[in-house]
Formats: sequence, structure tokens, C-alpha cells
Amino acid sequence: MKLNNLKPAKGSTKKVKRIGRGEGSGHGGTATRGNKGAQARSGYNRKIGFQGGQMPLQRTSPKFGFKNHTRVEYRGVNVAALQALSESLNTNVIGIDTMVEAGLARANDLVKILGNGELTAKLEVSANAFSKSAIAKIEACEGKATII
Repeated sequence: MKLNNLKPAKGSTKKVKRIGRGEGSGHGGTATRGNKGAQARSGYNRKIGFQGGQMPLQRTSPKFGFKNHTRVEYRGVNVAALQALSESLNTNVIGIDTMVEAGLARANDLVKILGNGELTAKLEVSANAFSKSAIAKIEACEGKATII
């Protein structure tokens, strides 16, 4: 075995274009970058949404409305759902974890109890927020609404 007989093992190497390694490589000169312009220069970085100098789509589309960044999103749960939940679980104490187990809310949700529906059971409900009508319906049945 001599140095001129050595070859890499079969399948261990890939044929890769060696760019910018002189004219003999077939990719010398401009190194496949073209002749002039920003893309031919070193340090070029295409910006997201760049459309070759044309006005980008995100700038041409109209913007309107107002997004309140301090808005607090609540998961609404109606009093009727609490009534059904208390009947199915045979319990009078309902918290957020009970609602999560029943599938009425997710684990990280802030829960607000809303006053839609009828309530007949005496419930002790704890949640992040209550509407006025929900508090009135819970207290009309001698229940208790606790804000966490």
C-alpha cells in the first residue's frame, strides 16, 4: 500500500461544490455569486420580507384598528355550566382546578364566571373574576363567590 493508492471508504464522502477555490475548480472567479450587487458582496444578509427593492407585502397591506397590549383575556364559564358541573360531580365547592378537570378551562387560563343560565344549587365558587349578574345569581341561591 502506498500513499497514491489511498482512498476514502465507499460512501463516507459526498461530492461537494468547492466554491471560491480557484479557476480549476470550475467555480472560481465570482464563486457562483454573479457579477455585481449586494448578493455578490461579503456580509450580505437578506432581510425578512425583502422583495428585490419592490415595496414589501407587509408594508402595502393596510393596517387598522387598535390592539390593547395590556388587555387581560379570561376564559368565560357560564353559571349554567357550573350548575351542570355540580350535578355531575355531586359537589357544592367549585374551583378553577375543578373546572380544568371537567374541561371547562385550561390550566393557565384566567377564569371569569358569567351569568348566562339558571342556577338552583347552593355553590361556593372561586374564580379570577365574576360578572355582576353571576354574583347576583350565586348569592340569590345563598352561595358564595370568591375572587382568587
